[in-house]
Amino acid sequence: MASRILVADDEKDIVELIAFNLAKEGFDVIKAYDGEATLELARSGNPDLLLLDLMLPGIPGLDLCRMLRRDPRTMALPIIMVTARGDEVDRVLGLEMGADDYVTKPFSVRELVARVRAVLRRRMEQKTLPEEIIDGGLLRINLSTCEVSVGDRRVDLSAKELRLLAFLARRPGRVYTRDQILEQVWGDEVYVEPRTVDVHIKRLRARIEENPEKPRLIQTVRGIGYRLADGTPE
Repeated sequence: MASRILVADDEKDIVELIAFNLAKEGFDVIKAYDGEATLELARSGNPDLLLLDLMLPGIPGLDLCRMLRRDPRTMALPIIMVTARGDEVDRVLGLEMGADDYVTKPFSVRELVARVRAVLRRRMEQKTLPEEIIDGGLLRINLSTCEVSVGDRRVDLSAKELRLLAFLARRPGRVYTRDQILEQVWGDEVYVEPRTVDVHIKRLRARIEENPEKPRLIQTVRGIGYRLADGTPE
């Protein structure tokens, strides 16, 4: 069955351009032109991925992304933001709101299709992971069911956050540079900046740490990168 892509943009010419090229590559495409329609289709249209413009009328893209990430029905939906706002602060804000990737206009259609395929491939890999449990004291990760718990508390993570946490948890105590994390977690994803790692680490800490401002599980090693605490932090 073809993957279904929801394309949301208030510029109909851009929607048609993206839809035409995605359909040519074998994808099933559904379209929305404002925030309300996008929210409804994201919840009821069973998309496998959302291409989301930031400047949607009605519900702006960033607000919409936040709403989708808080809704159990759509919290795992991969989101690629497509926007003319290419400043670093906008890219970082989009990632902090829960986007999986970010494309600025004008964009290469080939690059956009490649990003769609990369995000969908990682989602499929996540779904087909063999049963594996990583148990590290306070932290327990069940990769077969995508369940994470910290102590007695269940934590809901996006697919990218789960992949990042599992990577660090497989070798607790080992320090990884941002480039190493990008290579192992983002793989062949194009145009991903090292700053992306910092954004996702911040989001992950907000979900699993008792006090994200003083993290005990995911530790920063100044000038190098990050590591997961080896054993149960005191």
